[in-house]
Amino acid sequence: MNRYEGRRALVTGGGSGIGQATVLRMLAEGGAVVAADVSEDGLRDTVAKAGAHAGRLTTQIMDIADEASVREGVAAATAALGGLDVLVNAAGILRSSHTHETSLASFTKILQVNLVGTFLVIREALPALRAGHGPAVVNFSSTSAQFAHPYMAAYAASKGGIQSMTHALASEYAKDGIRFTAVQPGSISSGMTDASGASRQSAGPGLPADADMSLFAKLSPALGEGFAGPETVASVVAMLASEDGAFVTGTEIRIDGGTHF
Repeated sequence: MNRYEGRRALVTGGGSGIGQATVLRMLAEGGAVVAADVSEDGLRDTVAKAGAHAGRLTTQIMDIADEASVREGVAAATAALGGLDVLVNAAGILRSSHTHETSLASFTKILQVNLVGTFLVIREALPALRAGHGPAVVNFSSTSAQFAHPYMAAYAASKGGIQSMTHALASEYAKDGIRFTAVQPGSISSGMTDASGASRQSAGPGLPADADMSLFAKLSPALGEGFAGPETVASVVAMLASEDGAFVTGTEIRIDGGTHF
């Protein structure tokens, strides 16, 4: 398939995990992609994995929690691509703790990166998207936005906010032809869930030492034999942002192997 031939995409969190898998998928389908991340090492890894497609890949250091960095990064990405058709907001952080032990700084940091960061990237990208071809935005919510995930109250709040914001944006910009959708990954093995990510915006959850693991009994997928790889989510993101998803907007798709029926 070459669904992305002639399409220009910016993917945040492109240095590891699902973001990196999305970059590689869109490149494989013929797209021109800017991978943005806070980690230079992560971006170098993405370039190495791009192989023969690296000529259509540009990397951009960007901290989505910093307004100036986002403004400069989105402008540079748009200039490198000569416009923008697709935005994927995969960058985010996951931190876990007992809520009664969670500091205001920690709670605020999660909201600043996940929710405010997603807003900042969208805001800066909107002018280019309005002039794009079949423009589409895919945001990253989570199964935690609708189902109980212990020790992750701040993360759940940030992802619930992203999901609600996606619906509002889909309505606001429908007349401009911009589609907004969200994915809800769950039971996915990535840098965020297994603490192996190269990016600071994909660091592991670090469950409390005394976490009650029985609370996670309902968080196992019904399909397969364990967690799925990040490419599982990337394939759905690629569909949503392509012509195959042209009649899909203002909604979310859960990708969790039946963890939450």
